[in-house]
Amino acid sequence: MAAAASVPLRVCNQEIVRFDLEIKAAVQVTAAAAGPAALRPPPGPADRAVALQDIRDCPGPLSALTELNAAVKEKFQQLRGRLQELEQMAKEQDKESEKQALLQEVENHKKQMLSNQAAWRKANLACKIAIDNSEKDQLLQGRDTLRQRKTTKESLAESASNITESLMGISRMMSQQVQQSEETVQTLANSSRTILEANEEFKSMSGTIQLGRKLITKYNRRELTDKLLIFLALALFLATVLYILKKRLFPFL
Repeated sequence: MAAAASVPLRVCNQEIVRFDLEIKAAVQVTAAAAGPAALRPPPGPADRAVALQDIRDCPGPLSALTELNAAVKEKFQQLRGRLQELEQMAKEQDKESEKQALLQEVENHKKQMLSNQAAWRKANLACKIAIDNSEKDQLLQGRDTLRQRKTTKESLAESASNITESLMGISRMMSQQVQQSEETVQTLANSSRTILEANEEFKSMSGTIQLGRKLITKYNRRELTDKLLIFLALALFLATVLYILKKRLFPFL
């Protein structure tokens, strides 16, 4: 009979320990939600079926925290039920020593449950504060994003204006270059006409030079002929003088 009676006690104790561990795990999850992690969407129907230890990485939002608190409340209710069963079993014990031991154990479990409740309340408060701060940060980030978009639009408008001014400047420079090119072409045309005129002048001067060359050649020939005639005349004169001197000085010859 004692062995049969110990089985429900053992089962009840195991369930009390299990509920206590699940509550502590849930409280740790709630406390972890008070950290700087970002908000996440609430879990779906498949996520609700997982153990409490599997939702440690779910820091929010408030709907997820509310669902977690509901699960914790359910665990507290189950724990209270098992403590009542254990207390009732303790009162039914025949031996006073076993009865007192079980009642002391029930009292310890109740103290542990109260401690878990206090930790749960603190964790919930810290988690709600963290979620509120995170939502505020998100709102501020949204405002910063809008401000950045506005700044980006202004920057794009300014950039477009600068690009337009640059294009206008380039257009003016191209117009000036075209005008300079036209002036250069006109100058080249004038130079070409001047070169053609100079070529014509050179051609006429070439004819004049050729004519002068012919005249010079003719004059040179005439000079040579004149020199030859003068030499012949001088030779004839000298011969005549010698002949006369010979007849005067040497008549007998």
